Amino acid sequence: MSKNQQKPPSKPANPPLSNEDAVSPEGITVPDHVAGSGSLDRLVDTARDYARQATAENTNKAYAKDWAHFTSWCRRRGAEPLPPSPDLIGLYIANCAAPDTKVPALSVSTIERRLSGLAWQYQQRGFVLDRKNRHIATVLAGIKRKHARPPVQKEAVLAEDIRAMIATLHFDLRGLRDRAILLIGYAGGLRRSEIVSLDHSRDDTPDSGGWIEIEDEGAILFLRGKTGWREVEIGRGSSEQTCPVHALEQWLHFAKIDFGPLFRRTSRDNTHALNTRLSDKHVARLIKRTVLDAGLRSELPEAERVGLFSGHSLRAGLASGAQVDERYVQKQLGHASIEMTRRYQRRRDRFRVNLTKAGGL
Repeated sequence: MSKNQQKPPSKPANPPLSNEDAVSPEGITVPDHVAGSGSLDRLVDTARDYARQATAENTNKAYAKDWAHFTSWCRRRGAEPLPPSPDLIGLYIANCAAPDTKVPALSVSTIERRLSGLAWQYQQRGFVLDRKNRHIATVLAGIKRKHARPPVQKEAVLAEDIRAMIATLHFDLRGLRDRAILLIGYAGGLRRSEIVSLDHSRDDTPDSGGWIEIEDEGAILFLRGKTGWREVEIGRGSSEQTCPVHALEQWLHFAKIDFGPLFRRTSRDNTHALNTRLSDKHVARLIKRTVLDAGLRSELPEAERVGLFSGHSLRAGLASGAQVDERYVQKQLGHASIEMTRRYQRRRDRFRVNLTKAGGL
């Protein structure tokens, strides 16, 4: 090759992925330099299954929406989302907090979630997003200083509320199911996704999030949560009318469930249970409907009453209403720290220690 001829640029060993496609389970294959075999092909399928379980389904959906929003924002401004540019992302979050269009501004917590989603998406594409870079960190600090507000917490459903809510339910098949959902969710301090992910027994379904074992003194739930597996004990109540374990037994008996999803849809005529697992949205709708039917917070307009309660109201209710050592509540909710548990307590600790009097006033 003469010295006037230029050597063609070498192709990068690991070219960056396209703007649209992150590393997906389907992208896991046998390396090109390895001869394929039946055994390796089976391992590819196994690896893909594990990759799908790396993050929760709802988290994957949220991160996908974050990336779609960011890339759309870039396209409209003639910018490229790859490789990551702290300067560009600083401008993006500033625009999220103070939009230049008629779209509503995002809350600080949503902007922080967006940054987490972008960081995850960049990682899947072989990049690292440095959120401590001054172009991101200083803009975010300013957004927090100007726009941060106290967290809006959903109202806790306490014991007297639960009793009023289940009193609005009929004793038909659907009513038995919904009664068991409310009582199990409250007594277990469960997330709505945890409630509907339960199976009757271990390994009943591929999408199982846990199973339940009923004993003489109560029920034990084996749950796959955000931080791994945990056991939740639900003891029998003081009466059959409010006992979560009895309510669950009634539902299982009349629905004839001995395998598969624990909480399912019912037929249109409400005579038998179907095989379809309930969505976690059913739990949120059930809470809002029974709150209205029970007349809770009736001094407020209906729209405001509905907005006060959500699926997390059951979880917050147990944390707020159980008058026991906080460590037991922390274990039941599966929190890594007592500080997180206290965030769920709505009114338990207020004025229990009166520092005004203790200070001599």
